[in-house]
Formats: sequence, C-alpha cells, structure tokens
Amino acid sequence: MDDTEKKEINQQSPQPIQGSIIPEEVSSEIEHPEEISGSIPPDFPTDVPIYQENNNKPLFIIGTIIFFLIVFGLIYWFFLRDLINPPSSTPQAAQGEVTLTYWGLWDEKEVFQPLIDEYQIKNPKISIQYEKMSPDQYRERLLARSQTGNGPDIFRFHNTWIPEIQEVLTPLPSDIMTVDEFNSTFYPIFQKDLKISEQYYGIPLMVDGTVLIYNEDILKQAGLQIPPSTWVGDGNDVFSALKQLTVKDTNDSIITAGMAIGSATNVEHFGEIFGVLLLLNGGDFKDLTTPEAAEALELYRKFSEDGYWNDEMPISTTAFIQGKVAMILGPSWQIINIKSQNPELNIKVADVPKGIDDAAVSIANYWVEGVNKNNNHQAEAWKFLKYLSEKEQLLKMHEAQSKMRLFGSAYPRKDMGELLKDHPYLGAVVRQAENDVFVSLPLIDRTFDAGLNDEILKYLEVAITSSSLGTDYSAALSTAGQGIKTVLDRYKIE
Repeated sequence: MDDTEKKEINQQSPQPIQGSIIPEEVSSEIEHPEEISGSIPPDFPTDVPIYQENNNKPLFIIGTIIFFLIVFGLIYWFFLRDLINPPSSTPQAAQGEVTLTYWGLWDEKEVFQPLIDEYQIKNPKISIQYEKMSPDQYRERLLARSQTGNGPDIFRFHNTWIPEIQEVLTPLPSDIMTVDEFNSTFYPIFQKDLKISEQYYGIPLMVDGTVLIYNEDILKQAGLQIPPSTWVGDGNDVFSALKQLTVKDTNDSIITAGMAIGSATNVEHFGEIFGVLLLLNGGDFKDLTTPEAAEALELYRKFSEDGYWNDEMPISTTAFIQGKVAMILGPSWQIINIKSQNPELNIKVADVPKGIDDAAVSIANYWVEGVNKNNNHQAEAWKFLKYLSEKEQLLKMHEAQSKMRLFGSAYPRKDMGELLKDHPYLGAVVRQAENDVFVSLPLIDRTFDAGLNDEILKYLEVAITSSSLGTDYSAALSTAGQGIKTVLDRYKIE
C-alpha cells in the first residue's frame, strides 16, 4: 500500500482520539447543545485503544526472506554445490605467476627435475617445487597440512587410499582429460580404482602388482625349467613344484623352501597372497564368514601344515636373498631391494599362478598422482600431471629411474606395453595389466598408511596365526571379519 492510498483511507475514516467523546446527535430544536449537562453513559468505554498502523511488518517480511536466502546459500555452498554442479571443467587458471608444490615418494628429485625444467620453459609463469617425502606418517601429514591450506598442490598416494583421503582429492576436469580419453589411454585397473561417480581422481605414472619372483638357478637344480603356472592340478602346479624344490635335513628342518607362504609373521605381502587365493576361490573380502573364505585360509595354511614353510624361516625376502627359498610373491619393486643386497642372484619373474578354469588374479599395488582440493591452483596442477603422463615424459622418467636403480617403473599407458613385454622384471606386470587381472584390495604391505591397510592386515595376521594354533578356520576368519568390518565402516566402504 502506497502513501496516497493510506492518506485517502485516513481521510475517509478518522480515528477517535483517546479522552474525547463523539457528541450524540441532538434535536434541531436545541440551540446550544454544548450547554447540556450530564455524565458519560456508564457503559461507554473510556479506554478505547488508539489504532496505529504497524509500519514494521514489511521489514519483518523482508528480513525473513533474507534470512532464508542466506541459510539456503550456505547449505548449497557447503553441501549441495558439488552434487548439483560437479566440477567438470578446469577451475579458473591464475592470471599471475604460480608456484606448485609437489610431494613425491620413492623417486629422487633428479628423476623429475629435468621434466620440470622443460615444462617451466614452455610455461614461464609456472614454477614447480618437487620434494621427496618420507613415507612415515606421510598420509597423516598430507591430511593435516591440507586442512590448514598448507598442503601440497600435487601429491602421490596409494591406489588403496582413496577412501582415506577423499576429503583432499579433486576430480580431473574433463576439459583437460575426458573420461573417454582416460579410458583409452590407461590400463583397466586405473578405471576401476580411480573413478568415483564418473569422474577420475588421479593420473597414474606407473603400474605394479603381485608377481611370482623366482630364483632360476634353484628351479633348474630341482629339475624345473619353468615356474608353476597354476596353484593346483595339472602337473605344473605349485604343490608339485614344492615337492621338488623343498630340501630338508635329517632333523626335518627346512634348508631350502620352495615358496614363502603359509604363515603371517615372516611372510612379506601375506595379505596380498591371501587375497589372491580368496578371490580365486570365489570369496568376498568384505564377507569372511563364507565357506569360500575358510577354504582360502585353509589352502594358505596348508603350505605350512604340510611342511613347506614354517615360522622358523627368516623373513621371506631375507630368505630369498640368502638363497633359502626358491619363490616369493610380491610387487616388482621388491626385486630392486633384493638385487641391491645380492646382485648375483639369478632372478626371473612370472605371472601369478592361475586358479581353476584358468582364472587369473593379481593384487594391484601402485602409486598415483592427485591434486589437492584445498589449494588454489588446481588447473595448473592437472595440466602438469597430464604433461607427465604423456609418452615422451614417461620414457624420460623411466630412463632417469633406470640410471639410479636396477630398472624404472612399468608404464601405465596401453600404447607403451610393447616396450616392456620382454623386460626381464616388468614383462609380467605389463601382461597382467593388459589382461585385466589386477584387482585392488586394502591388504597391501608397506603402504605406511597407519589406517586402512595396516589395520586390516593386523586382523588378518591374527586370524592366520590363531589358525596355526588350532583355531578353526571359519572361527578365525569370523573374528577377523568383525574387526575388518569396523575398519571398512569407518572409511565408509560398502
């Protein structure tokens, strides 16, 4: 209502003023009605309230609207923004000079610096500072620093870590690399591990996983020309090979073991080995109460119960270095550690033995590069990572790594597989990546995550050890499964 309308209404309906009386209508015969005396009628109210229009009502309505707009805006910004409008394109690039911090693991600065120098020449406004971090408490530092805005722009993380660090991960923008481009470039394991809601959260620069590492000299001495290709059944199976490879003294003590498997305390990567047997037997890691899971544990323990391995043997990798075991299972990077301590070992590598009906499984174990959600230069960071993942840069990276250690990392790209198919140590890794036999499970040794992997391995170690002391396989796994479920629930893994 405007002021003109209010004025007209007030003119038409004047309001009574408190304390005054509206005179009664009198006969026209009375000349001076004001002289009539008398009292106010007793039933006439003397405290009639004065009507005053409430001018604050429009302000109240406007204030209420503003309040709800602010509340909705806050809810949208903090909770709904990424769900309704997920970031599918590059965040706005910075206009001035940009410095990117890059936290790496395992690789020395000398591996990346030549690639960084070349990139900075092509992009003079970009400065990149690479730092090799210690693996101890790395994940905790990454989260803590990122939450305060002081974390790295780019960082390396393990393929099993996404549930643990999702709060600091940001998706790969589609205008830097589309989903189709990613799928056509990299091996299937990356598509399974790094995708959340049709978006990728990392760019791989390497691939690795469980392989069969064997001492060729020991196999030939036992009359074996090739390593076993299956776990059970066809003559070229693991159990048949162990009968030929295992050497004992007169006291039935193991001098040379065929394979390090069957216990937990002295077998490195026991979680990955159990994971292989579990999946080949049709088990589900998230439900260890099934008969398939119990059968997998029984098979794992059988190697020790039949006398092919025991707790008195050295740690498996140490035993391999000393020539006390013919075969171990683990990632290819273990070969670098072994050869650095015993360069004379004649080491060969094969695919993980297959299961029934030629089923093949290997546990993926690799590191990948991500971009920090809490930093301001996401576009520049993703562009640099895409540059590193190109063929030319990966070749240079592999060459630099090979100058500093026995061999470089296996390439993550499909179109580079042919380059490593005959590699003495990486050929099996590439074959398994190409054949899509890699599966990721949070059972990985030496990720130093102090979380998902380490906690689950503890429960599994207890199950294996308790079964060696007489606990029923199903009961041992049932107890472990309860603890593992608690860990999975904490990280919202269904």
